[in-house]
Amino acid sequence: MITAIKFWNEPNNKSHWDYEKDPEWKDFSEMTRLAAQRVRELAPHLTLVLGGISPIDPVFVMRLADLGLLDCLDAVAVHGFPLDWNHWQIDEWPNKIAEIQAVTNLPIWVTEVGASTFGADEIQVFGLQRMGELLLPIVENIFWYSLLDLPPTWEATTRHKESEGSSYYRHFYMGMIRADGTPKPSLKHFNPQMGICQWFHFEDARLDFAVDWLHKIGAKKITNWH
Repeated sequence: MITAIKFWNEPNNKSHWDYEKDPEWKDFSEMTRLAAQRVRELAPHLTLVLGGISPIDPVFVMRLADLGLLDCLDAVAVHGFPLDWNHWQIDEWPNKIAEIQAVTNLPIWVTEVGASTFGADEIQVFGLQRMGELLLPIVENIFWYSLLDLPPTWEATTRHKESEGSSYYRHFYMGMIRADGTPKPSLKHFNPQMGICQWFHFEDARLDFAVDWLHKIGAKKITNWH
């Protein structure tokens, strides 16, 4: 059952939106406002979510509020990966959430949070447990990214280039299940109070396999993009 729709993925990440052509975010706000209004007409029961923003930037949220976009939405989503790409530490999560709460009354969702096993499986176990401890008490929804590793024969959809080394290859190791289908140690520590964020290609051959595992780990909430 679809309960919410999220508008855009990391819109303030300059690789996900043409910032040079829309430096004041007017086009983005108008596009998203029109989309939100149409979804509201067609499916008034859905929760309309902005995001998830990355970096976590209260100035960006304030700009969208000034443009009137937040009046059309029900929640603001954020993404954070302090163990892999962000320039802040894992224990700063509550402060990052507070920064957004200070500029909007909308509920805050964390629609992507995760830790790769690029360096060691144990890092992901720690990240899963610690981020659950930090975030579950303070936000409405959390979605762990992700269930499945990216197959090594695929290309990662990211601003990072292969020449950047670990910044690129970390994208292949975010799952709790390896590309060969074997579980990682973190899978035993998944808290079903969290949801799962998993992206799929169109007609993705992994879909049935993923659904079986989502049942096994007791996941109740799923977000995905493709």
